Parts: sequence; structure tokens; C-alpha cells
Amino acid sequence: MLRSLLKHCEFMESLKAILVDDEINSLENLQKKLEEFCPDIRIVAAAQKPEEAVKLIRHHHPDVLFLDIEMPKMNGFRMLEELKDMNFDIIFTTAYNHYAIDAIRISAFDYLVKPIAVKELQNTVERLVSQHTLQTREKLDILLQNLKNSKSQDDKIGISTNDGLEFLQIKDIVRIESSSNYSKIFLTDDHSILVTKLLKEFEEILVPYRFYRVHNSHLINLNYIRKYMRGEGGQVVMHNGDVIDVARRKKDEFMQILTGHS
Repeated sequence: MLRSLLKHCEFMESLKAILVDDEINSLENLQKKLEEFCPDIRIVAAAQKPEEAVKLIRHHHPDVLFLDIEMPKMNGFRMLEELKDMNFDIIFTTAYNHYAIDAIRISAFDYLVKPIAVKELQNTVERLVSQHTLQTREKLDILLQNLKNSKSQDDKIGISTNDGLEFLQIKDIVRIESSSNYSKIFLTDDHSILVTKLLKEFEEILVPYRFYRVHNSHLINLNYIRKYMRGEGGQVVMHNGDVIDVARRKKDEFMQILTGHS
């Protein structure tokens, strides 16, 4: 019984965290909320200057970094370039709808928009604890690469699976189909992946990459349409032979996109 209890305690060990934000009010606000509402997080240090944060990170070897994107002299991404030899989870924070949020989401990182709501913080920490895979280095490489490029289907997307994280080139995704609380990703090599993510979340991320939601259950890569067949809403035939219904209410908008008049 004692051995079982000890194992449980080891499993529940809190994650060491460092907070980095140039605004003292934001820093103190996040610290207070983490201490009050997130017992799985143990704050070991906090910093307002990126240069100071680099030293603290190297000293404490945290499990997770709560990092403000925009800071004077050195932004959060530049700071991470200085820590390429280290591995820790990252939760980005930002005061507004930052240009980098799309790249952050597609790279499978979490982010929080200030002022940070308690429920959003708790949900993010719960995901972190349950999916603590420490594949940060690979995710970060993809994020920094995606930030340098204009949006292209050569970009990669991080997909959470039962085994951890899988990184796919967007151009390898033919379509995604909703299945209750899951989504099924169909790839160009005829393989498929079932993931616990809603189709709406993929839609928000992939629409800028020439994806379109033709139906409540279907998000398709417009580059892989072979032909459109007329009907009440119509159907599209994909390059792999899959036939997908187009919702009647989507037909007009979809036709405008296909004919280049969107």
C-alpha cells in the first residue's frame, strides 16, 4: 500500500516553472493565478528581462516556461534561439491577437491571451500535465521555420496522438473528417490518423493554407480537388478518389473560390 502511494506521489510531482514577462503587473498576476488555481505548477523563478531569464533557465532547468512574446530588446522567439541546447515545454503569453499566434498553434504549442482567464489557464495546464512529452525542440524548430516563411503548404503542423506528437507537412493532408469529438486526417500516402481535436480547430488553423470546410463534417485541401459534380450542394472528388458532399449552404461560396472570384 505504501509503495503504491509513493508511486502515486511521484506521478503527481509538480512541474517546475519559470515565468518571463517584461510587465511586472502581468508577471505578478500570472504568478498569483498559478499559485492559487494550478497546484501542478511550482514556480521556481520569474524574470522581466530576457537576458536574466536565460541565466535562470540554465540554472533551474524548468519543465515549463511561461513566456511573453513581445519584450523590448529581445522578443520571446529571439530568447528561445539562445536556448537551443535545452528542452522544456513552453506556454506563450501575449496581450493581443499577435501575428505569430497562427504559427504557434500550428506548431502544437499552447498560448494564453492577456488578461489571462483562470479557466483558460487551468485548461492549458491540464493539457500540459497530461501531454508532457518534451518534444519542444522539434516543435520549436518548426515554429521558428514557419515564422520565417510566408504561409505555404510546405509548413509543418504538430498533431497530438496517443503516442505523442507527429509532425506533418500540410501538403501531405488531403482532407480531414469530423467523427464526434475526434477528427480523422487522410494523407496523400493513403494512411489516416485519428486525433482528439475538433474539426473546427483544424479549420481555424488551416484555412489560410488553402483548406475549405465544404460541410460540417469535412475540411478539404483545395489543392487536391480532382473535379466538382453538380447537385443540390454538389460533391467534390479528391485526387485519392474520395467523394465528399458539399453542403447546400456552402455551395455558392465554394463555387466562387473554385472559379477564383472569392
